[in-house]
Amino acid sequence: MDKSRTEILVGKDNLEKFANKNIAIIGVGGVGGQVAITLARCGIENLTIIDFDKVDSSNINRQVVAWQTTIGKNKVDVLKEMILAINPNAKVSAICERINKDNLSKLISKNFDIVVDAIDSVQDKIELICYCKENNINIISAMGAGNRIDLPSFNVMDIYKTHDDGLAKVMRKKLRERNIQNLEVVCSVSKPIVTSGVVGSIAYYPAMCGLVICAYIINKIIKEEI
Repeated sequence: MDKSRTEILVGKDNLEKFANKNIAIIGVGGVGGQVAITLARCGIENLTIIDFDKVDSSNINRQVVAWQTTIGKNKVDVLKEMILAINPNAKVSAICERINKDNLSKLISKNFDIVVDAIDSVQDKIELICYCKENNINIISAMGAGNRIDLPSFNVMDIYKTHDDGLAKVMRKKLRERNIQNLEVVCSVSKPIVTSGVVGSIAYYPAMCGLVICAYIINKIIKEEI
């Protein structure tokens, strides 16, 4: 993989740091898939991707793994192939399994430099976050990226400072119950559109959330904070 354009900005030493970091992305849909692909382009070479789901036709409007030709395939398998097409030297562990409280100790290694929570399920998110907090594993969590179509703007903040985000509201309550004192999240500054039933989505919103998460991780590595 040619990293010359990235090296201009970050230098050779930081490229070496990127290559040596070990990052896990849990949930590889609209947000998580974008995180994984962009981290790979930045030079991250050790990636663990975990998701139990298969590509569905309804994913095509927003997910990097979703094409007419990939419908029905495991998302992690498609994503691994895409990452290796970017960088054949990448070491990608693709795990087609759903995170839950019973398998966290098996799937989430204390050797991960940071875990990206891009899960949709509230309960699965809570279990993952609590496990990482209890085991001193760095984690960044994605909040809602649906039901919005304006110019996307996301901030990194503590979850207890979030507002106008239905997912974050539910998460705050449940995390307080589990005595979690803080959690860095990526959250939209826009108010969502009120819809009924299934959450609506548009291509650029989850992608932007994923890009902000990637930028957060890259800058943390440069600053030697992870």
